[in-house]
Amino acid sequence: MNHRLEDVIALFDGLFQARYNTRLVRGGDEPLYRPADARCPYHRVIFARGFYASALHEISHWCIAGKRRRRLEDYGYWYLPDGRDAEQQRRFEAAEVAPQALELLFSRACGLRFHVSVDNLGGSVEVDRGAFTARVEARAARYNRDGLPSRAAAFRTALLAFYTHGEPLSRAVKVGLGTFDQACSSDSHACLPS
Repeated sequence: MNHRLEDVIALFDGLFQARYNTRLVRGGDEPLYRPADARCPYHRVIFARGFYASALHEISHWCIAGKRRRRLEDYGYWYLPDGRDAEQQRRFEAAEVAPQALELLFSRACGLRFHVSVDNLGGSVEVDRGAFTARVEARAARYNRDGLPSRAAAFRTALLAFYTHGEPLSRAVKVGLGTFDQACSSDSHACLPS
């Protein structure tokens, strides 16, 4: 299966550009979320180095971030690079379970292999990748059972329409928007734009 960056960008922008003034942008070495400012009139979900998996991961963070956090650079989160101690790694993993669970579901929706990221190559603590993987999978199962956040549900629906059902991009976006509108009709707070 061909995973072109132009396709995932078109799906994301088609779903969220008009309603949330947010676009998916190919970036450099580091991913980042930037709210609109004087230099750029729209919010940017910036993924690293043109990697498709990075795009899905950054979209996952955006799908979880609430209205207040979407006004802050990188949603106001802390991030320590590789080399975290045990407590810092525990906090990192706690913050990453939900977005990586969404990333897992997005990856499955488009037929892409998913790998958890523990991001601590030079750390002083041994990372239990298997335990973290189990936590991510359990959270994904809970999302499947209890429902995804509205933006995540819309995005996964669009991915499934395009990659699994072979719909053209425009139709996949329309199907995703239908899922989003349905979620918003039952929980209008979950669908507030930034």
